[in-house]
Amino acid sequence: MGRKEEMVKLAEQLMDNRNNIRNIGIVAHIDHGKTTMTDSLIAAAGLMSEELAGTQLVMDYYELEQQRGITINAANISLVHEMQGEKYLINVIDTPGHIDFGGEVIRAMRAVDGVIVVVDGVEGVMPQTETVIRQALREKVKPVLFINKVDRLVNELQLTAEQMQERFVKTIAQVNKLIKANSPKEFKEEWQVKVNEGSVCFGSAYYTWAISIHSMKETNIGFKDIFDYCKKEEQKTLAKKSPLHASILRMIVEHLPNPIEAQKYRASTIWSGDPESEIGKAMLECDKNGPVSMMVTDVTVDPHAGDIATGRIYSGILKAGEKIKAIGMQKEVAIQQVVVFMGQDRVKVSEVPAGNIAGITGLKEVFAGETIASVDMEAFESFKSTAEPVMTISVEPKQTKDLPKLIEVIKQITKEDPNIVATLNQETGEHLLSGMGELHLDVTKYRIEVDHKIPIEVGSPIVVYREAINKESPTLEGKSPNKHNKFKMSAESIEHEILQKLVESKISGKIKPKDKDAIAKFEEMGFGRDLSRRIWAVHNNCMLVDMTRGIVALHEIRELVMQGFKDAMQEGPLAKEKGFGIMIMLEDAKLHEDAIHRGPAQVLPAITRTCYACILSSDPVLLEPKQILFITCPQDYMGAVSKELGQRRTQITEMKQEGDASIFIAKAPVKELIGFSATIRSATQGRAIWTAEYAGYEPLPREMQKEVIEAVRKRKGMDLTVKTAQFFLD
Repeated sequence: MGRKEEMVKLAEQLMDNRNNIRNIGIVAHIDHGKTTMTDSLIAAAGLMSEELAGTQLVMDYYELEQQRGITINAANISLVHEMQGEKYLINVIDTPGHIDFGGEVIRAMRAVDGVIVVVDGVEGVMPQTETVIRQALREKVKPVLFINKVDRLVNELQLTAEQMQERFVKTIAQVNKLIKANSPKEFKEEWQVKVNEGSVCFGSAYYTWAISIHSMKETNIGFKDIFDYCKKEEQKTLAKKSPLHASILRMIVEHLPNPIEAQKYRASTIWSGDPESEIGKAMLECDKNGPVSMMVTDVTVDPHAGDIATGRIYSGILKAGEKIKAIGMQKEVAIQQVVVFMGQDRVKVSEVPAGNIAGITGLKEVFAGETIASVDMEAFESFKSTAEPVMTISVEPKQTKDLPKLIEVIKQITKEDPNIVATLNQETGEHLLSGMGELHLDVTKYRIEVDHKIPIEVGSPIVVYREAINKESPTLEGKSPNKHNKFKMSAESIEHEILQKLVESKISGKIKPKDKDAIAKFEEMGFGRDLSRRIWAVHNNCMLVDMTRGIVALHEIRELVMQGFKDAMQEGPLAKEKGFGIMIMLEDAKLHEDAIHRGPAQVLPAITRTCYACILSSDPVLLEPKQILFITCPQDYMGAVSKELGQRRTQITEMKQEGDASIFIAKAPVKELIGFSATIRSATQGRAIWTAEYAGYEPLPREMQKEVIEAVRKRKGMDLTVKTAQFFLD
């Protein structure tokens, strides 16, 4: 029996002992050392040689990850470790640090109960560090802290032992400030990371050593000793005396919750059903004897096994061969296999109980976010993220015969990566893929061409815009094509603060008059009681509100009115881009008494065209997506970076010095970042490290509106002139 099979046997024995299970994620900014640190945990479990820990990067097993030196996919591994005579099962998810793959982090947070936040001791808390801490806390996932690359503070920045400790104090304070600002009320104090309690470790993942308050007492190695070991370049000796895995494992076991503790407070965040129901109680108690409930957090497609759905089991026992319901797809399926993950390998097991992370095969067309259960239940809450695809490329096969295969592959990719959105351009027949940025689309292109061996033609990246309005429109009257139905409507923009709350709520679709939860959420956002009750639909963060009174037969065409509104917000009048933050008020309607004269062919165009007229009368503008850039470069290249940023409509918000490095923080339009990777590399001879963070949509400068609208219309095959409001009313 190989070591992996042996590890799985041990894991199976421990899956039932939920007090000794820890489901954890490793999160950080890009290049701060997550995968390097995970190597030490894998080596300590006997699954790789200790000599290779820190350099082998076991969890980056995808070929492109090795080529680029970054994590792209979240990877799972189940490890058994012994501590103080007791065995613990630690299910680890190593997550990506690049903003383009932030969706992987959000999905991983649903499966875990605790995270180790890795922070580079030299760079400190970076934008993506803040983002991952917020993502974890939004899901009620408890953080602990590992300050990495401590050796660089001594050997590269030449800090004294005192300066090094000052740097640590500053980093810990920044992390705690973020925890306090984003934690649930009941945990604001309790979840603060504290050196004297052991919820902070310091070390070097690359050289595989670490210390904490507990290890200092056991080994008598303190900050002064670390400083000496690093200065004398005796880090191998240090790793033998104070190994990284010992400090990190103790921190995991003592400070991160087991599933029984965690589900008591996490269940209400991830599931809005009745806590008193049978399944509600089973989830709160992490009860393996209750009905099965599992949330799919990741999907991979295997050419032999088909769809493999990975997820967290919140209650019940998953067993191979049993029938199960896929709540979202509304169908019953049989589980063919239950598997646990050992990095890139998956090992079959007969069953996995509540409180664990596992994979299942046998579900066709499954998606990340699906709810798997043995009984009918309300689905789990969708993943909480406000970031959205901002860049699009068109893709077509070089050879027509590959088209059916390409369609299948795109379907598979969107299943594996829900942050890639695929649409078909009806006019040109091109497949459009939208992603979080240039790197995200590069990786997707690689997957199609290299992994699936389909040669493709790729168009230049296109930026996704939004259409918004600046002021309230007058009340306008639109007519149906047969002139028998009239609708009075107006448009206004949703206030910025309320709009932010709406975006975060992720509410979308029809709102039923009796949907008390949705109405209460609208009131909470600040829409007011009367208005909240009159909201009919939300689409693309735009709203349809019924302000009419006593109109006979309006309820009969309610669905059509909502569809007409949805069509208008999906493709706006400026350039067929999605609407954003627009509130459409239906103020009055005159309907033909005969239902045959108010069917879809009459109502749909009347509503859509009147929405367009209202938008065009409200000072409409295009919004462009922005990203916050974080660029680190040697001082000698400051001028080159400033010049490059100056040419790209970039607003530099902060510049600071860290040792011999200069750090720029700037806000840039996504459009200006196309090709930025290559130019910044050549301008700094590859010395600049940069990352970006999604920063929402902002109005395109006035002087560029006309030119960009025309360019987008031309690309979409529309005539170049935007129609007038009157055109849509005639």
